[in-house]
Amino acid sequence: MELKELYRGCRSYRRFLQKPVDKDIIIDAVDNARIASSARNAQNLRYIAVMDPDNVKALHPCMHYAGSFPKETGMPKEDEQPVAFIVLIEKEGSGAFIDVDAGIAANMIVNTLYEKGVGSCILGAVNFKEVKEILSIEENDTPRLVIALGYPSHTSTIVEPSEDGSVMYYLDEEKNYCVPKRNFEDIVSFK
Repeated sequence: MELKELYRGCRSYRRFLQKPVDKDIIIDAVDNARIASSARNAQNLRYIAVMDPDNVKALHPCMHYAGSFPKETGMPKEDEQPVAFIVLIEKEGSGAFIDVDAGIAANMIVNTLYEKGVGSCILGAVNFKEVKEILSIEENDTPRLVIALGYPSHTSTIVEPSEDGSVMYYLDEEKNYCVPKRNFEDIVSFK
């Protein structure tokens, strides 16, 4: 898969087939995040790959998906839920650029997963206090993002913005995601 194709296909996926993801795929994804750039090369992120079905089930109520949709449309139903999660954790004293590091790491993870046919959704609307308790995360460490993952049961496609310029994503008649992206000419200038 060429990089351009990967970036156009790697969208957020929120409904999944109930098929386990091979541990080696998750290892590759986190390993790519491990070697990614980080501010001062401090490498202050840690990761928990949650694959045990009981732990995955316990985490699901902590997640809030597709905030632009009503809950009954945005939340995956029981037979659509992610089959695994990757939790990105900030070590105590990580510094001012940890959000940048988390964004870089999350991007590495989701792109690696997508290259292997696995869909994902980066979640920041999470009950992190509950996640911390469920996973017994050290008291001074802070979960920053959660990546839900599995094999997608829907598509997520880039489309043109609506006539009024809205870039609000929406579901089509088959409940596939349509994700409007602004035109290149509207967001880039050369000087």
